[in-house]
Amino acid sequence: MKPTLQFRLSQHLTLTPQLQQSIKLLQLSTVELNQEIERLLMENPILEREDGDGEAAAPVAQGGPPGEAAAPAPAGEEPRPEPREDWGAELATSGRGPDDDDEGDRSFSAPDTPSLRDHLMEQLSLTNLGQRDRALVGMLIDALDDDGYLTQSLEDIAALLRPEDEAGVEELAIALRHLQNFEPVGVGARSLAECLALQIRAGSADDALRRLALTICERHLELLASRDYARLKAATGASDDQLREAHRLILALNPRPGAAFANVEARYVVPDVIVRKVRNVWRASLNQEALPKLRINRLYAELAGRRNAGSALASQLQEARWLIKNVQQRFETILRVSQAIIDRQRNFFEHGDIAMRPLVLREIAETLGLHESTISRVTTQKYMATPRGTYELKYFFGSHVATEAGGAASSTAIRAAIKQLVAAEDAKAPLSDAQISQILRQQGIVVARRTIAKYRESLQIPPVNQRKSL
Repeated sequence: MKPTLQFRLSQHLTLTPQLQQSIKLLQLSTVELNQEIERLLMENPILEREDGDGEAAAPVAQGGPPGEAAAPAPAGEEPRPEPREDWGAELATSGRGPDDDDEGDRSFSAPDTPSLRDHLMEQLSLTNLGQRDRALVGMLIDALDDDGYLTQSLEDIAALLRPEDEAGVEELAIALRHLQNFEPVGVGARSLAECLALQIRAGSADDALRRLALTICERHLELLASRDYARLKAATGASDDQLREAHRLILALNPRPGAAFANVEARYVVPDVIVRKVRNVWRASLNQEALPKLRINRLYAELAGRRNAGSALASQLQEARWLIKNVQQRFETILRVSQAIIDRQRNFFEHGDIAMRPLVLREIAETLGLHESTISRVTTQKYMATPRGTYELKYFFGSHVATEAGGAASSTAIRAAIKQLVAAEDAKAPLSDAQISQILRQQGIVVARRTIAKYRESLQIPPVNQRKSL
């Protein structure tokens, strides 16, 4: 086959670097956006943050090169502000009066909490135990998990000891009893039943109640967990009142005694939008604390505007301008989408989850003239602070269930209805999934029993047999 030369004319869509950056910034969360901006600040010297006490950004005259001075205003006229490329700083300072509290500067430092090991070792240092017993108790302390449980058996721990530190199971059992006398009560337990039993023995309940609670924890904890009160009464011989008091005592115990000493890192959500009711109308506004304050560096802008400036410096100037513009566009799009959501979910802000209406991405996309993928990017990991709490924008979208009137009910509203029905049910005769489905059907909402079960599980509501009480 001979080689030939052919010409073809075709069209294809190419994403410019500016458009690629715009799409990337749109799908980032506020925390990820700040991380990306920090990276770009390190790479591009022309781009800088606008500090609160910093120097004003360089004015750029329209139609002229960067750094060119603007013409003075005629005599008798007020000087007109020149356009500046520090949109974030301008927007962040607008709408704030001199008397506004600067809550963004307030920081909270959580007090240092000692670890569970440090807490137990401090108690160990105050005991009168001998050196060997101290070493064995210390070894058991090191074997505890974060909840304060000893998950390894004493036989396994004894097998791990060095030959010169060899200890029998009996010695380790004695050391474990010493450890179980430490605070918090219940530490060193090898099971949930043992943890609860240790706390009951250390409590101040009367002897009869204590014996009944111990019997339940040590022998019949599974019956209590499954709310099988008939078998529990038959096994213990207790009356309804006695069983109710023992159940109340057990519920007051701490199944995770070491959890209070865990070093849990708090994760904070920075809302992008704040929702307020102004003159009976719900309005969205950008969170000024979340807006990056960016500008073009004056010195580098002047250097890039000179004729003998290098191409690298001019390219960095263009990239800085792109970033400032794309950040502005990102927040403007978030604000538009948020306001469109608010307009459609107005009943939610007035009455709560029970009034949530069905909403899909396509509805917002058609209203704003945007693509569904853009709405999806905007509503992912973007948060809205409202008088009812802080919600991800995705929260306001959901599937729908048909009603007998031919309309639709939001899945969020159905979950809220299930939660209300369970909260108001008789604890001695809780509602089954079929009964909840029948109640909702009487209200005009057609929901299958299996759908009720799915929604109930998503709300972490136990099944009917586990909600029953005496």
